[in-house]
Amino acid sequence: MTSYRYAGVMATKKKVTLYVDEDVMRAARVRAARTDKRDSEVVEDALRAYLGFDVLAGVWARSGLGEDEAMRLAVEETHAARAEKRAARGS
Repeated sequence: MTSYRYAGVMATKKKVTLYVDEDVMRAARVRAARTDKRDSEVVEDALRAYLGFDVLAGVWARSGLGEDEAMRLAVEETHAARAEKRAARGS
């Protein structure tokens, strides 16, 4: 695993194997070549954007919450959202 810094936080990279549509991977490789990045950087950037990491980092930076408090709040909200989904499904 490789460590790196994202939004001021140390993180770890892990090698993974994914099955991706050929057209999607071709587009990622073209983007990588045009932006002078590695394929993995383009895919990671796309995943981070899709998952809202940039929004999360911005909110976290403005919130003034410490890491422990932010994690506690995130876990509480995740549990609440899952409970709402279960209730909506009737399970």
